[in-house]
Formats: sequence, C-alpha cells, structure tokens
Amino acid sequence: MKWEPHAASLAHEVTHRASRWREPIATVPRHLFVPRWWRRARTGWELHVGADNEQHWLDVAYRDTSLITRAGPLHADHASPADRPIGRPTSSATLPSLVVRMLQHARLDDGDSLLHIGTGSGYTDALAARRLGSGQVTSVDVDPYLVESAGVRLADIGLRPTLVATDGTGPLPLPPGSTDRIVSTVAVRPIPGSWLTALCLGGRLVTTLAGTSLLITAEKDEDGGAFGRVEWDRAGFMHTRSGNNYPAGDDELLATARHHDGEDLSTGPFPVVDVASAWDLASMLDLIAPGIEHDYREDDEQRTALMTHPDGSWARATGRGTDRPTVHQGGPRRLWDLLDQVRNDWLASGELPVRGAHVFIKPDGTTLLARGDWHTKISP
Repeated sequence: MKWEPHAASLAHEVTHRASRWREPIATVPRHLFVPRWWRRARTGWELHVGADNEQHWLDVAYRDTSLITRAGPLHADHASPADRPIGRPTSSATLPSLVVRMLQHARLDDGDSLLHIGTGSGYTDALAARRLGSGQVTSVDVDPYLVESAGVRLADIGLRPTLVATDGTGPLPLPPGSTDRIVSTVAVRPIPGSWLTALCLGGRLVTTLAGTSLLITAEKDEDGGAFGRVEWDRAGFMHTRSGNNYPAGDDELLATARHHDGEDLSTGPFPVVDVASAWDLASMLDLIAPGIEHDYREDDEQRTALMTHPDGSWARATGRGTDRPTVHQGGPRRLWDLLDQVRNDWLASGELPVRGAHVFIKPDGTTLLARGDWHTKISP
C-alpha cells in the first residue's frame, strides 16, 4: 500500500516546513495504528475496517481528524460489523495537529526524556520516538490492551519506547526527578502529585484540565511544585479513567430536565447557547460547578439546552433564535443562573479571566489559577 504520499501531505498540512515534527509526521504510517475505528451512526457506533477498503482507509487515516478506536467498553479491534455499542468514546487516535501542538508546548530538545500519559493507539509515541529516539520515551495507559497493541505496532515500524500499563494519575514507573517533560493526551483534574515527583527540576508538563478546554503548561521549581500558565491555545481530551469505562450518566435526572416544570421558572437575559460547544463558557462554568453534563438540540429555530449535575441540580432553557429563553430549574443549585453570571461577567470585562491565567501547582497537585483579582483553587 502506497501510504507515503498521504503522510507527506498530512505533514505539509499540520506542520511548518521548518518544524522538527514534519519529518516524523511524514514518515510514520498512521494507518497502521488505526486499522479499525468507530463512526457515530443513528443506531449507535458503526465499525469501519481499513482492510475492507484500502483507499478509504488511507483517506481517513491521513486526514487531520480524531478517530474513535474504543466506544464504551468495546475496542474496534475486538468488534464485529454487527456490533452497535452505545456510550461515550473511551479511546481515540487524536487528530495529528493537536498531537503536534501538545508536543510543541513541551518545548522538547534533543536528548530530552518524555513521559507520555495516555498511550492510546501509540501514534503519539511513534512521533516522539522518531523525533527523540525510543530510549527517551516512556508511555503509560490504564488499558492493558492498548499498551500491548501499541507496542506491537510500534515494533513493526522499528520503534521500541517503554510502554507500561498503569493508571497515569497514580504512582509512575520512573525514578523521582528523572524525566524532562510530561505530556498528557488525556485530561486530568487535579494535576497528579506523582507528575511533580517524576519531573526533574526545571522539567515541563503539558496537560489539560478535565471538564475544560484549558491547556496548562508549567515548569517544576525548587520547592517541588511548578509554576506556569493557562495557554491561549485550547485543547479537548477524554478524561482519565481508572476502570474499563466511564460512569454511566444520570438518565433519570436528564429526563427530569427535559420534561418537568421545575421549582424555579424565569426568563433568561441571554439567548440559549450550546454550552458544550462554547469552549470558553464551558471551561469557566466547570471551574465554578465541576461535573455539569450538557445536552443541546435545535428544531428549526427552536433551541433547547439541558444541564444536569451529580448533586441533583438541573436546568432547561428553551427559546427561538436569539430571543430571551424560558428557563426551568430544579435541585439545590440554579445551574442556568451560574451560566448567566459567567456570561454577564464576560460582557462586563470583555473577556474571561481564565485564559492566560498564572498557574501555581503545589507538590501534592493542589493548583491555583489566578489573573488580576480573579482566582480559583483546584484541590486533590
């Protein structure tokens, strides 16, 4: 199969011609790391098998897009065409441009050692090993099968980074102070203290906060903590998980939000918004009330947004176009009021304070975000 022109085209698309990541993108056969993948369909996730249509396989694998490789507990490698799993994606091959951006944020130099959290398909580790050398790359994933299959695929192209099946938020398979860089392609909250332990003095970590699109970079300082910033860049990754699947959502509470009148009825000051797709809004809101789940639908000009929280709070806002919405809310907190407060603060100041905020991380992972008069703390 002649994959090289496709890889070269992808490298041209996602890197600058002087980038040190151009050669790895152009020489790593991404299709080998994603032989099967899921695509969402009306009846559930639909399996695609690369070998069934090689041209389509190449077209998809060398497109700058993420490919879902595990839906709920079912990996595409273990599925049959009749399978229609439901649930959230639990593993993927991340879009190459985002992989490159995360690695660029790490500011890797020749000779640096890298710990990658979230092995997944192994493609990120292939790029890193091609750039730094296999001996400089360690990668961990909570899923033993992903680690095993990634190791086989990496070895098939002559790369042998160290891969370990372990929870990347717990103790790490590295001596204290032994790694120069940590890059996580899964989202965490809080930042694990074990990462600070593994980093050398001056070592740099790159991660995203779970529930947000906030991309954090920080460098380890002499007290064992780290100092950095929330980058102006944005990124979204799956949350870390400790088990075989993510916990099931609260369907009963979602049904309540969709159909009940609620204890509180009001008219909102701002139009209905798809919060999950408004990354800055969603990120700021999640810092205030972590764990909110969102649902959004449009029917002609009618917009409906639902919000639920594990504490039993819920909200439903409905409105046409940019009209002020009717808002129903129930439970111990008024979720839509929290969202409206974020939107009001944004209008008053012209921006949300979290972008560009300073980041202070203590050795145990306690994290303070601060910008001007605004600050928030994320505790273990």
